[in-house]
Amino acid sequence: MKLKTIILLLVMGSLVTVQSCTKKLDLEPFQSIDAETAITTAEDVEAALIGAYSVLAGGALYGTNLLLLPDLQAAEGYLSWRGTFQGQRQISLKNMTRDNGEAMRTWVAGYRAINMANIVLDNTGVVKDADLKDQYEGEAMFIRGIMHFELVRYYGKPWGATTANDHLGIVIKTKPTYNEEAVDARGTVKAAYDQAIADLTAAVSKLPDTRDGIRADRYTALAFLARIYLQQGDYAKARDAANEVIESGNYSMNGDIMEAFTKDLTDEVIWEIEQDVQNNAGTSNDGMATFYASLPGIGRADVRIEQAFIDTYLPGDLRKTEWYYTGIGARPGNPYSAKWTAFEQNLPIIRLAEMYLIRAECNLRLGTAVGDTPANDLAQVRNPARVGLPVILAPTLADILQERIWELAFEGVRIHDIKRLRLSTGTFAWNHDMLVFPIPQREVDASRGVIVQNPGY
Repeated sequence: MKLKTIILLLVMGSLVTVQSCTKKLDLEPFQSIDAETAITTAEDVEAALIGAYSVLAGGALYGTNLLLLPDLQAAEGYLSWRGTFQGQRQISLKNMTRDNGEAMRTWVAGYRAINMANIVLDNTGVVKDADLKDQYEGEAMFIRGIMHFELVRYYGKPWGATTANDHLGIVIKTKPTYNEEAVDARGTVKAAYDQAIADLTAAVSKLPDTRDGIRADRYTALAFLARIYLQQGDYAKARDAANEVIESGNYSMNGDIMEAFTKDLTDEVIWEIEQDVQNNAGTSNDGMATFYASLPGIGRADVRIEQAFIDTYLPGDLRKTEWYYTGIGARPGNPYSAKWTAFEQNLPIIRLAEMYLIRAECNLRLGTAVGDTPANDLAQVRNPARVGLPVILAPTLADILQERIWELAFEGVRIHDIKRLRLSTGTFAWNHDMLVFPIPQREVDASRGVIVQNPGY
């Protein structure tokens, strides 16, 4: 079922039209209907599910913040924020207040998506087709799982900050909220990771094998599991999840390094957010191109790339010349990322290149060759045809980690890698209080002390 128009119109708050292979459905945006009484058919369940996807696509989540903010948090030697928006400026300078607007809207949208996924799971009994019921449940578990994972990475200290990972994480929600209910306390970081893994593991067993790229399938869930296990340092499980994605045969590396960012649903992209000319995050002064681009009529050029970072690429690396350019729009004459240059472009969230890099890193750490050798996996990403560099015949761990930095630059992974590798950004160590987002103060106040604020706020 085509989701492109559905998600984007839902974001705009309009009625949506879903095209199926047999009939046309007019589905009301689920955010605007009474959840307790509206879900009586399979079509209602799908409307709720599509509403959850629309929240994921919004600027507070994958439409902007979950790609932009992790790089702003690790700005030192990487990028600089030149815009006037104070929320992003605070994040880049590590001086957030407890009322930071970006921290607030990401928290609210994350739990909105979780609640809508829970509403779906609470009502799939009305879906009589067993395969369809499994699919809807799998998609809802996927959404709930990835949101618990994303939120705990921002609002709790990193995995490994305590030996048992029993430090405060986020509120874990597995039941829908239809009306005002008692407020739940924050759980531990371990509990949030456990919930995410449980949901995604269940999703893997329920989702179809066929590649979709927009709605979740089995391999989308496995790709997120690979990310989660890597963040935990569980290299065997991360390797095996990435290996299953690679070995599925559903994906292949693009020959042109720009294709994932200039074409829709290329063979390399495992999951992406769709946009088009009429409907995209940039139309509401949000979006990756809005903040990253400096082209005539496109972009505010708020995110300037540090030339010192670009200079770390090796001579002859095509990524150095094709992924960066000198701005000719807003704030001209400075370096910008060419990954985000059009309001209507799709936003790749996970690419096959990342799976090869995960499998290579984990195999090297473990002294194994599951799927292939680290050298061969690294060669899928770095080779003369793709990036203009020779393959590394005997890569070290440092080689693979450096390739992650170059390959995944400005795709929202930088601060998460710094935290998992226990590095620093500037003078801020991986477990510094100011690398954790504040819990929105209104949530703390409304809970009357049940929800505890993070240190430093």
